[in-house]
Amino acid sequence: MSNTNTYLDQVVRQQERLEADLRSKRSAAPAPAAGAPPQPQRPGGGGAVQPTPNAVEVRVTGFGRWKTVLVPPNAFVVHTRRGRPEPLHVGLGVSFRYNPATDSYLVVPGAMQTILINAYCICRELQGVLVQAYVQWIIQDFATAYRRLDFGDAEDPMRLVNLQLKEQAEAAIKDKVSTMGVADVLSDKQPIIEELTARLRGVAEGSGGADEGLGLRIVTVQIKEAVVSSSRLWENLQKPYRSEQGRIARLAELAAEQAIAERELTAGRQRETQRIESERELADLRAHNAALEFDRETAEALRRSQREQEDARALADLQDATNRHALALERERAAEEAEIGRLRIERETELARLTADAELALATARARAGHEQALLDLERARLRAEIDNGQSAESLQGRLIERLPAIVERLPKPAELRAVTIGGTDGSSVAGLIAELTAVVDAIRRRG
Repeated sequence: MSNTNTYLDQVVRQQERLEADLRSKRSAAPAPAAGAPPQPQRPGGGGAVQPTPNAVEVRVTGFGRWKTVLVPPNAFVVHTRRGRPEPLHVGLGVSFRYNPATDSYLVVPGAMQTILINAYCICRELQGVLVQAYVQWIIQDFATAYRRLDFGDAEDPMRLVNLQLKEQAEAAIKDKVSTMGVADVLSDKQPIIEELTARLRGVAEGSGGADEGLGLRIVTVQIKEAVVSSSRLWENLQKPYRSEQGRIARLAELAAEQAIAERELTAGRQRETQRIESERELADLRAHNAALEFDRETAEALRRSQREQEDARALADLQDATNRHALALERERAAEEAEIGRLRIERETELARLTADAELALATARARAGHEQALLDLERARLRAEIDNGQSAESLQGRLIERLPAIVERLPKPAELRAVTIGGTDGSSVAGLIAELTAVVDAIRRRG
């Protein structure tokens, strides 16, 4: 285990940063212009005052013996002159005319001041304790303060005053802490605050009577922190509380674990009971569903059987009706066929009669036509005979000559040529020629 107190180091670093932040900062004064006379750095020495870091910015105007000092409204000033036992001007933010040859002045900030205190104390148990505090004060009576306090630091007029008050505050804190125990210092800081306030006010404001104090007023005194310097002691001081809190936390954890275990057992029983009930309900539901399914299947089978029987009966009735209808149709068809046969016979008889009548009429007509044709043929033959009898030899020869090309075309082509000479016939006459042709035709016919 390390002996360094990390918390103490951290508090010290924070204190240092706070002191740096609370320190008033002023920018460096610009360099004087070329040819300008040098300006004094200390107030009251005559001429314009160059502001320095943490000092009050005083503006001096004019030249020679006719200068004016302009003081900020939040700064105290005291103006004295040679040969005068009392100051010419004393107050807050008082500006005045200034003669460097005979006059002098002092300017002090009038704002509230804060002193940060780190008091390394020894308590009643001879243990080191760091007490951090801060004191805030202001100037209440500057006419008394400038006579009894040193504000001569040009950079920080309050530095010496703050240092003196800081030393007195540290001494008061150490005196009070030396009479207290570590636990009292850490738990109750009000006695330290009261002791410190009483001592500082007695010094700054006076204890009454003819003692006017330093012309200051203590605004507030506060203790920021009290830290045990020894890290081991700090841990030992924390152990009882930590142990008690650990015991309480452990008991709380055990109680919580016991409660959780009981809740888990209860929840487990509830889950198991719910599971058993759910399984029973599911078994009942499955049995009910199986019964419903069986009833539904039985009802469906019964319905199908009844439907099949009904369909069979309906089919048998339909077949019976069909058979009866077929028989009726057969009887009707037989009757129709008988009627058709009768009608056919009647028609055939009538047709035979009509055919006989027609044939008779046709035969009669044919006989009559044949008779008439015979009469016409006879009449034609008679007329032809009369015509033939009335024709001359010349007309017969002319007709023969007209038909001669057709007769020649119909004649077969001769395979050989034979010459037939008909003696005693005069070929020069028509009659002789016809006779020759007739002989030729007869010869051909005979060959054929």
